[in-house]
Amino acid sequence: MTDIVVDSGPLIALFDGSDAYHGRAITFMKGLTGTLVTNLPVVTEVVYLLDFSPQAQRDFLFWAEQALTIDTGTHIDFPRIRTILEKYADLPADFADASLVALCERLRTTRVASVDSDFTIYRTRDRQTFRNLFFGV
Repeated sequence: MTDIVVDSGPLIALFDGSDAYHGRAITFMKGLTGTLVTNLPVVTEVVYLLDFSPQAQRDFLFWAEQALTIDTGTHIDFPRIRTILEKYADLPADFADASLVALCERLRTTRVASVDSDFTIYRTRDRQTFRNLFFGV
């Protein structure tokens, strides 16, 4: 199995039944054939955006402990994250997205799961495109 770097969108959708991508998130998780990897900026973003329901926040954190590999090396990526934020300032790229691009580079993967179309624009340091598995691309 290979790593799939997951953004906040599919995770939020999984725990928010009213999210437009909720059904897709369930289908994606059921068909998962890789290890989901994310980082603390994404976990923070998910919990913040699930603030409508303290129970959803707790459920997500419980699930995340079991289902996600949480990379804790974001601090070593700060120089690269600054570069990415500068490069994509016109989007604008946010910290969580930039941290995931840097994480992908460090893990040497281009496999992501995101509802964010910006991952069709982002490129790795060596100009590789990302393959968004959430939409089967």
